[in-house]
Amino acid sequence: MHSHDDAAMPATFTAAPPLSGTVTVPGDKSISHRSLMLSALAIGESRVEGLLEGEDVLATAAAMRAMGADIVRDDDGVWHIHGVGVGGLLQPETALDMGNSGTSTRLLMGLLASHDLTATFIGDASLSKRPMGRVIDPLSTMGAEFTASPGGRLPLTLRGLSPTVPIEYRLPVASAQVKSAVLLAGLNTPGITRVIEPIATRDHSERMLKGFGADLTVEIDADGARVISLVGEAELQPQNIVVPGDPSSAAFPMVAALLVPGSRVTIGNVGLNPTRAGLIDLLREMGGNIEIVNARDVGGEPVGDLIVTASALNGVEPDPARAPSMIDEYPVAFVAAAMAQGRSVFRGLEELRVKESDRLTAMANGLRLIGARVEETEDGLIIDGTGGEPLTGGGPVATLLDHRIAMSFAVAGLVSRNGVTVDDMRPVATSFPGFVDLLRAMGAVA
Repeated sequence: MHSHDDAAMPATFTAAPPLSGTVTVPGDKSISHRSLMLSALAIGESRVEGLLEGEDVLATAAAMRAMGADIVRDDDGVWHIHGVGVGGLLQPETALDMGNSGTSTRLLMGLLASHDLTATFIGDASLSKRPMGRVIDPLSTMGAEFTASPGGRLPLTLRGLSPTVPIEYRLPVASAQVKSAVLLAGLNTPGITRVIEPIATRDHSERMLKGFGADLTVEIDADGARVISLVGEAELQPQNIVVPGDPSSAAFPMVAALLVPGSRVTIGNVGLNPTRAGLIDLLREMGGNIEIVNARDVGGEPVGDLIVTASALNGVEPDPARAPSMIDEYPVAFVAAAMAQGRSVFRGLEELRVKESDRLTAMANGLRLIGARVEETEDGLIIDGTGGEPLTGGGPVATLLDHRIAMSFAVAGLVSRNGVTVDDMRPVATSFPGFVDLLRAMGAVA
């Protein structure tokens, strides 16, 4: 892990010629985290190919190693994991350093809650500001105990309980991380753990738990809520997993190819899970030409290749109910809206205020700085687009140590008159270590 007190790494991104070629993006972050965690709980050897090797996922790997799993990466980039079995995790000898990863933290809190051990979670300055109360509440009901820093934040110490008590938990806020934390705690909990989800969120945990052999069912109740039931104490079987490309990372080359005139780019092996594909639907509604070819199913997850052709986009008013299926893609969607013809109105995005940064304010400030017309509201943004005219550019844009903000403004620079300077590109390593190489492969940067 690098420390965030090293010197910042600013970078300037300038107007690009037409983009072309075939590119792939790093493995899906959500699936990478879960494949390491569940492999570590299976008895026997699992193989994982295409794992996202960013800092967040490596933090998960380090934590599972610290609790007894044998995890090795071979020279071909295939990861081999020998698990300890559900309930078999060992007391870690030192604090678990989560770096910048909210996903690692919340999911591992769930996983460890039903083990008889004590663990302390620490993280970087950005992660240490993020509230963990939404997972502490249900896990405490199951019997785990937490001593957190003020406001339910890191550093935080968890005392797990075995056996824990199964609960039926209705999610008060749409959050895949809270749902996953409760289900993971349920793995080592005798009886049936239930999560009721009034608004559907990404379902990688359910798909992957089933894939590893857990007894898990999903039903829709009379109110249309999803009821997810997991039978503990589960026995997981080792798996061979090929991780699909991360749709949240594919968002950046996809928007770049739509915006830079004359571009046509193929993005290979992208995960197309419907709970994550909201951005593709949104961009198509705006008039974006995105074709899905070679659709296939890999390990319970739908995958395909995207052919993206530069298009004139129109403003849009997306349904707030779509937010969970593209929550991480809004920053780059705002860049697309800034270049569209007419007005876009984004609502129902309060969740973006508690991500790695307050993404609404950060995007509004940055877009205004580079010449876009943006009004910030309590739960969203109103953006009046340029109708395809280049943004003025400028900077440096403050990314607030947020990887998605940094990459969104890099894309904006490709369609600017004077270039866009991003104040610090280091955070991009958390999710997309080869981001600048990808832009180079499409011909965007020298």
